[in-house]
Amino acid sequence: MLLWIPSQKEGKKTGDIYVEDFSLKRKEIVTFENKPQIHAIEEPLGGDCVCVAERLRVPTLLASNTTVKEHNDSVVLICSTNAVSTQWFFNGMNLCLTERMKLSWNDRILTIDPVRREDAGNYQCEVSNPISSAESEPIELDVKY
Repeated sequence: MLLWIPSQKEGKKTGDIYVEDFSLKRKEIVTFENKPQIHAIEEPLGGDCVCVAERLRVPTLLASNTTVKEHNDSVVLICSTNAVSTQWFFNGMNLCLTERMKLSWNDRILTIDPVRREDAGNYQCEVSNPISSAESEPIELDVKY
């Protein structure tokens, strides 16, 4: 996540991106091709900017339970992260959501209710921001039937 703050001096380069002649309004997003994004501008900018970047942490994947009973139990998986974007994987492939699966809290929480035997396997989350990505260690879900 990047936070851009207007500085008091004009014409000074800070970091790898030089912001020049921009007039942005509150919460407008500007995307630089293959570069970070500017989010939540509080007021029009003038001069140079200071970029404060938060390092992307490797996500931690938590489960409400890893051994569940088919048709009786549900499971909640939480991808703990400071990232902008979250993607889920099942057995190393992109997770295809079923009618029993719901994503919430900016896609950081995956709920499966009720679980079925085909839900057994390894789950992972991959998180990213405009400049990097990281994936969690897998959690194995065991479904008893």
